[in-house]
Amino acid sequence: MHSLKATPEQLAWQADRMGVFFHFGINTFHGKEWSDGTLPAQSFNPTELDAEQWVRTAKEAGAKYVVLTTKHHDGFCLWPTALTEYSVASSPWKDGKGDVVAEVAAACRKLGVKLGLYLSPWDRNAECYADSKAYDEFYLGQLRELCSNYGQLHELWFDGAGSEGHEYDWARIAALIEELQPGAMVFNMGRPTIRWVGNEDGLAADPVEYVVEQTDFSNYTVVTTKLEEALYLPPECDVSIRPGWFWHADQEPKTLEHLLAIYYRSVGLGANLLLNLPPDTRGLLPEEDVRRVREFGAEVTRRFGSPLPAAVRELGKGRWELDFGEPVTIDHLLLAEDLSDGQRVRGHRVLSDDGLLAAGKTIGSQRIHAFPAATVQRLTVELEAVDGARLAAVDGFRTGAESIPEVAYLAPTDYPEDH
Repeated sequence: MHSLKATPEQLAWQADRMGVFFHFGINTFHGKEWSDGTLPAQSFNPTELDAEQWVRTAKEAGAKYVVLTTKHHDGFCLWPTALTEYSVASSPWKDGKGDVVAEVAAACRKLGVKLGLYLSPWDRNAECYADSKAYDEFYLGQLRELCSNYGQLHELWFDGAGSEGHEYDWARIAALIEELQPGAMVFNMGRPTIRWVGNEDGLAADPVEYVVEQTDFSNYTVVTTKLEEALYLPPECDVSIRPGWFWHADQEPKTLEHLLAIYYRSVGLGANLLLNLPPDTRGLLPEEDVRRVREFGAEVTRRFGSPLPAAVRELGKGRWELDFGEPVTIDHLLLAEDLSDGQRVRGHRVLSDDGLLAAGKTIGSQRIHAFPAATVQRLTVELEAVDGARLAAVDGFRTGAESIPEVAYLAPTDYPEDH
């Protein structure tokens, strides 16, 4: 465990806990996950597109930010870029005068949700991609458009898929971000400030360490990159509500139980969760997905929205007390570490008068424990930690759900064949 400190922007991002991904583009209209850059721009035509519906649904899920795929690996751009004709400007949607990025940005401003953008480094349409220097100019130009024209960005998402062996000018990319969007979190590539958890099931594992010396950067063929130095890089767990990332008519959303299991194994272990909600060919989130997301958001709020009143005090020597003032029945406990001086807790135990109630390794921005209902008045939290470790919160809950649901893992073969 290292004691490297987070920036204020990283701490603010971690406090968000959850965001929503929107995978939308030319693939949506062809039932594809990946396409090769040859699908006709004229096939992009979402006649009912409603970005406010997307962002409102994300907010109902509990998300504080969204990330939109402005350009996937096929190279089709959801904004009228000046650098290629392969964009919404060449589509019949709004007679070629539409801008999906602008509509999502406007919805985020209206509804108070933070905006993040995904710009695939790999581009299967750009003729200059094989020429690294020429493509660097092309890519930097696209990134400059996105960083200049849509307001403050909360996150920039760089996907490593397809980039094995290709060199990008990450120093110039980082300089551009520092110039135009210095507060944006940078996902996983170049000079990252947050990292990929290493799978697409949305699952972290204990311990969740924020300071790492290497990171996995490719979401499909996992490639591990050794960093020049240890960095504070909290993880983001990405997962789609459906088997695919783009919308497919024959797919259904995950069950409420599955989504809750993912929440416990991401947010509940101190990572952020990025849940993908794919709009359909109308440009709307499907009704069944909206219903499921509302159920999920409501259940998370029901379980963790109202902690039982209690007093927390430090006892010294890595020990903390939670006093409810009278006997209460609880089945969940949420711990949060004060991360202002870095992540310091290596392990922890929660004790009641009857013995061990819960235990684990890291705590981080939040750690959720579920256990059979227990009646307690006081709890003691013991930390195995670097000197100076402090807790920011200890909260007890009576939810009626006394166990963490099991996760139905998705193997790669569960994704569409062209994934």
